[in-house]
Formats: sequence, C-alpha cells, structure tokens
Amino acid sequence: MPMLGIMASGMSGNLSVAFSTNYLVIAGGAAGGAGGVGGGGGGAGGFRSTVTATGGGGSLESALTLNTNQNYTATVGAGGAGVSSSNLGNNGSNSVFSTITSTGGGGGGNGVATGVVGNTGGSGGGSAGRTPAVGGSGTANQGFGGGAAFGAVGDGGGGGGGAGAVGGAVVINGKGGNGGAGVATSITGSSVTRGGGGGGATAGADDPGTGGSGGGGNGGKETGPIQGTAGTVNTGGGGGGGTGAAASNAGGSGIVILKYPDTRTITIGAGLTGTTAAPSGGFKVTSITAGTGNVSWA
Repeated sequence: MPMLGIMASGMSGNLSVAFSTNYLVIAGGAAGGAGGVGGGGGGAGGFRSTVTATGGGGSLESALTLNTNQNYTATVGAGGAGVSSSNLGNNGSNSVFSTITSTGGGGGGNGVATGVVGNTGGSGGGSAGRTPAVGGSGTANQGFGGGAAFGAVGDGGGGGGGAGAVGGAVVINGKGGNGGAGVATSITGSSVTRGGGGGGATAGADDPGTGGSGGGGNGGKETGPIQGTAGTVNTGGGGGGGTGAAASNAGGSGIVILKYPDTRTITIGAGLTGTTAAPSGGFKVTSITAGTGNVSWA
C-alpha cells in the first residue's frame, strides 16, 4: 500500500514528507516623507500571519503545506531609506516566503504639490500638510491607509498606516498625526506587537506625531530642527516624517517567522540570517531576520 503524506522529491531522489507550517511574513516599513511643511509618516510593511491575527483587519490566513527535501525561497524586505526636503518617503521592500508575499510599506507624503498624498503600500504613507488630502492606501488583508492632514500652510503630516489601524489624522493644525497601531501575534510563544506606522512631522514648534505601537518611528520637528526616529528593525515599522530642515527617517526591516513540527530540521541557506529557538510544545520556531535565499527541511 502507498504511504500517505509521502511523495517523490526532486532535490536528491529521497522521499519527501509533507508537513504543516505556520508563518508571519512582514515586509519592510517605509520612510517618512520630508518637505517644507510637515511630512507624512511612513507606512508599516505588509503583515500576513496564520497565528493570532493578521494585518489590515483581514481574516487569519491558512498554514502552508510544505515538503521535506525541497527548497523554499525566503526574502526579508529592507526598510525604505530616509529622505531630505521635498522628497516622498521611500517605500519598504517586499518580504517573501514560498507563495506568500507581503508588500513593502508606502512612503510618507512630502508636501510638494505633486507629492502630498503618501504612497500606497502594505500600509499607506501619511499625507503631508499642504492641501487637504487623505493618506496613501494600504493593501487588503495586510495593512491600513495613512492619516490625512488639514492642508494648511505649516500643517503637520498625517501618521503612517499600521498593520492594525489607520494612521492618525492631523486633529490640531500644525501638530503631526500619530502612526497607526501594529498587530500582536504569539507565533514565537510570546505576544509581540509589530507593524506600527511612523508619526507625522510638524513644520513648526508644535508636537510631532508618535510612532504606532509595534516599531513605528516618531515624527520630526522643524524647530530645532529635530529629526524623527527610524522604524524598529525586524518589525516592519514605518519611519518618522521629516521637514525642510530635518530629514525623514528610515523604515524598519521586515521579518519571516516560521513555526513547524519539532520532528523536522530546517536548513537556512546562504544569503539568509536566522535562528531557531529550542523546541517547545511540539514545535520549532525559526526567525529569519535578513537576506534572501532558500530554506529546506529534513
């Protein structure tokens, strides 16, 4: 009789065994925008998960069925680089595992006539203060849109969208909007929040927006000048917005986390950086924190 769950492998002629793998795949967060007015905060990287919750208010995703003795591509998206005055924030880079792609965060708006609205991304970038505008759009089931600004001269920028909430709109003219909140998951065994949006900058002496929970960076401030902060590494957090005198800051890099039966042993290929925690509860958890390459299991 044939053995269930076993098939021929193309890697080395060995038999290949099927097994289930849960994942958390977060793309790189975007940089905030920078302009003569308050730049918008960077959007968080797209957030796709099979454990606890996923991004954009979407339905929890389904685990992947993988096979031993086969290669699977993994890529950890970098955060978008910060920019100087009159530039839209750079989008984050996509993260990938097998068939799952999370979209890089959308850069914040820069306050120039052609760049007021933040970029579309996994989560959208915040709008910059110049003319009334909503923030950039997020991607369905990955993240939310960026926050809006009033549009007056000297207005603060809206917050970047987060995996768990829309970026904060400017509610007091001049102040920056707060970054949208991230999402907490327990794929590693402990609840950790990732995917926060970046705070919008303020063009004067008012308060900039704070970064969203889950690695979002705070917005910058024209008076000083004070540069905003970067999104936190391996959270996909958006970077803080900038102004004419204070450059915006970078988004945080993404991460790929894999949870699979402890009967399987992973090989992390060249080009990737990752670690595997000690087995717990019948599972192993591998966190891939940088690079691109292949992983496989035996």
